[in-house]
Amino acid sequence: MSSDLDTEEEFDDIYHQFFPVLVKIVYRITGSVSVSEDLCQEAFIRYYERRDKLPGGDQAKFWLIRVVKNLAYNHEKRKGRERVAYEKFYHEPKRDLTNEGEKAVLEDESKKAVQEALMKIPYKLRMVLILKEYGEMDYKDIAASLKISEGNVKVRVFRARKLLSEYLEKGDVYVP
Repeated sequence: MSSDLDTEEEFDDIYHQFFPVLVKIVYRITGSVSVSEDLCQEAFIRYYERRDKLPGGDQAKFWLIRVVKNLAYNHEKRKGRERVAYEKFYHEPKRDLTNEGEKAVLEDESKKAVQEALMKIPYKLRMVLILKEYGEMDYKDIAASLKISEGNVKVRVFRARKLLSEYLEKGDVYVP
């Protein structure tokens, strides 16, 4: 029975260590906190059911990243691989930002613009950027997670950042 307790404690450790990172990654793919949490819960259920056959530690992290990435991708695919239409992002001339309510609205609009621009980036480029910027992973871990070379990761991150920048330059994005 002690091995079951050790397994439960190990699962708890993995859950508490990786859940916040996984939610960030899935959120950047789906744009929805509730969907992100649901998909991460699904990934951990799958991990829990197979925990005896799966590795622990960083390898568990890589396995979970692949699972949530696939779950999120399939979720988005069901909604339509490419969104048919994006809301137009209209900007008013910038005014005095001393009004906190207005500042909050501008920040929300900017976050929405970044999310929309991120969703326009091709999936393979978007994934490495999400893992790098929002998953706070290094190139080596991203390469291991996606099973590609570290050099390929660096190229994809560079291209994704460039595309994101181009999409954002088309609109006037407020940066607080």
